[in-house]
Order: sequence, then C-alpha cells, then structure tokens
Amino acid sequence: MRIEVPEKAEKIIDALQEHGYDAYVVGGCVRDSLLHRSPADWDITTSATPEEVKKIFPRTVDTGIQHGTVTVLMDKEGFEVTTYRIDGEYEDGRHPKEVIFTPSLKEDLRRRDFTINAMAYNHRTGLVDIFGGVEDLKNKVVRCVGEPQERFTEDALRILRAVRFSAQLGFDIDERTQEAARELAETLKKISAERIQTELVKLLVSPNPQYLKKAWELGLTKVFLWEFDRAMETPQENPHHCYNVGEHTLKAMEAVKPDRLLRLTLLFHDLGKAETRTRDEKGRDHFYGHPAQSEKIARTVLRRLRFDNDTINKVGKLVYWHECPWEADPRSVRRALSKTGTELFPILLEVRRGDIMAQSGYHLGEKQQWLDKLGEIYQEIIRHKECVSIKDLAVSGKDLIDAGMKPGKEIGATLEKFLEIVLEEPEKNTKEYLLSLL
Repeated sequence: MRIEVPEKAEKIIDALQEHGYDAYVVGGCVRDSLLHRSPADWDITTSATPEEVKKIFPRTVDTGIQHGTVTVLMDKEGFEVTTYRIDGEYEDGRHPKEVIFTPSLKEDLRRRDFTINAMAYNHRTGLVDIFGGVEDLKNKVVRCVGEPQERFTEDALRILRAVRFSAQLGFDIDERTQEAARELAETLKKISAERIQTELVKLLVSPNPQYLKKAWELGLTKVFLWEFDRAMETPQENPHHCYNVGEHTLKAMEAVKPDRLLRLTLLFHDLGKAETRTRDEKGRDHFYGHPAQSEKIARTVLRRLRFDNDTINKVGKLVYWHECPWEADPRSVRRALSKTGTELFPILLEVRRGDIMAQSGYHLGEKQQWLDKLGEIYQEIIRHKECVSIKDLAVSGKDLIDAGMKPGKEIGATLEKFLEIVLEEPEKNTKEYLLSLL
C-alpha cells in the first residue's frame, strides 16, 4: 500500500532517517490518503526530540515545543514535526499534566483518538496500522483507540469529534464508542467554547450536517446547544410542514450548499418556534413572531460559543428576515434590500430555498416560483444600480449643508425621507429633484 507523500515532507523524513531517527507521516493525512482525499496538512512524527530536530533543520519555529512539536520550514511551507510521546495523566479533561517522550511509535499511536487517525507511513516501512484503522476505514466506522472511556476522559472534546468525523466521512460510530460518549457527554462542559465552536462548524459544513441529530441522540447538544433539543421536541401540525422543528432544521441544512453562513443561519432560523408555538381551534400550530425570537436565540448562542461579531450580526439579520415577507415586485424588493443590504439578500434567498425544500409539498411549486421571481427582480435592481440605501442617494449630508441646512439630526431624518421617496419611485433619485424638496 503506497501513499504519495509530498516531496517536501519526504525530504524531512529522509533527513531524520539519515541522522538515525525514525520518522513517519501520521494521522489525518494518512487517513485521507487512504480514502483518496487530498490532505489539508502533512504532520510528521519522529523518535527525534525537538532539540534534535532543530539541529538537523536550519529553519524551525517552536510552535508547541512543550508538547514536542516543532514546525520545520521548507521554503515557505511549514510542516509540524512532533516527537513520539506518551501523554501523562489528564487533570481537567482537556490537557495532560505532562508529556513524556518515548522511543516507541506504538506508544505514540496508542494515545491518539480514533483508529482511523492512528496510522503512520513512510516509504521504507510502509503503512503502520497497529489498531485496525484500515479495517475501520473499509467498514466506515469511527472507533476509539483502546478503551473509549479512557480516550474521552483524556480529552472530552473527542466526544464531539467522533460525531464530526462521522459527519465528514459518512461513517457510523462504533457502539462501544457511542456508549462511552453518551455516558461522558456532560464532561464537554470542561471544554472551552472556542473548541466547541470549531468542531460544530466543521460538522455543519460537512457533507452530512444532519448528523447533528447523532450529537442530540448522544446527549451532546444538551450541553452546548440545548435550544436545539427543544426544537427536536416541538411538533409542527401545519399543512406547510411534515417534520418537527428539529427534523425540519436538519433537512434545511442538508438542502443547501456546505457554506458556513448558510448552514449556521438554517441551524437557528426556527429555534424560536418552541417558545412561540400556539394551536388554533382546528388543531393547527402557528408560530407568530418566531423569526424575531429565533434571532434572539441565534445571537445568544453565537455569543456563548465565542463567534466573531461579523458572523453574529450576519446570522442574526438573516435569521430575522428568513421568511422573506415580501411581494415579488420591484418596489417590495427595493424595500427588502434597504433592510438586508445587497450583500445578504442573495444569501437570504438561498436560506429561504433551503427552508422551503425542508417543508411539506404544500404549494411547493408556487413558493419556488416566487423565490425565482425575487431573484430575477434583485438582479435587475443591481444591474440598473437602483438606490436601495442612503449611500446610494444622489445627494449627501454635505449637499444638504451646502444648501443651507444646519448640521444635526435633521440631516439624517431628511435623507431617510428622501430614501423613502426613491424606494417608491427610483427615477426621482436626482440631485436636482431631491434638493427641490427642501
């Protein structure tokens, strides 16, 4: 079994071997190569200590020297080279108290999370697969190396990583691994919000975002995304729907391309339904005001998981307007653009399309035609460069001051009034006409 290792990584391995050390590419790059995927990174493991690595290579960076990792620079490309190690006792479910270097590759591979990530390779030795990683790749199974309880106790994030890898690869999770994940789900509370965020996003933008349901089944979302648990318990007795809120959310994420902003928006778009649900005398459920409630939840959760402000604001706005409550005519679309901005509007249409695709077939054709029409009108407005915001007006605050208006709140109010006029009648967006209104 031969793996095509990049030339630069091969040179590092050769140099280490020439100096009497063992060296292999290891982990995800081996897994991805065996799956005929392109690895994002090529990590190297070696019997050489960090100091010994630094003596061999002229250009290195101490990226994680306390954990035995040195980055070797080949031209402008960096390769992480890590000494074989045994992790000492874990004190907090996140970090080992100490890292002990070992001359044994087997001991190094034994400490890794899953069998599919615990393989090593070089051209001299070939593939080193001590824990059955190839077999698990063949059977499409995510399985812990050794005892699942031990692996998850060492680093609780591995519990969520098991679901993330299954989503990325379309694999099942081994039963014993699942049992341990379920038992130790609460230990995810020890993990920083930033690390949870990273794994959640990787899961959501994977080919299988619906595998979030597995995280729910194992009790993981109860720890960091309990709002989703409520959605999984919220029915939608309504002609437009054939799934509960949670199942609808999963289907909607599945229906759109694997884009971070799109899938985050669809994760949150209906989470406010649990709190806004009412049932009429005919037994139909209604969710009046749920977009605003969903936006509130989205902002709360995104802040809790330490997302950046740009993401929080964009997702919040997209969730708030996700129902696209506009007629398919130019005036309505101009007004929509004045609220969402031209950048978010086409994304909003994709959000709405995903939402509709995850509903029942009730009026589905009409809904899709309406969305297509909104998209066509949007393109026309952009092509004609019609005014949809104050900055698009033919006059500015400076023009108003030059015309004799005093600086102050009245300037902004006047520009708002002008925008209202122009949104109704775009042809009136001329400097001459607008200044004549003063």
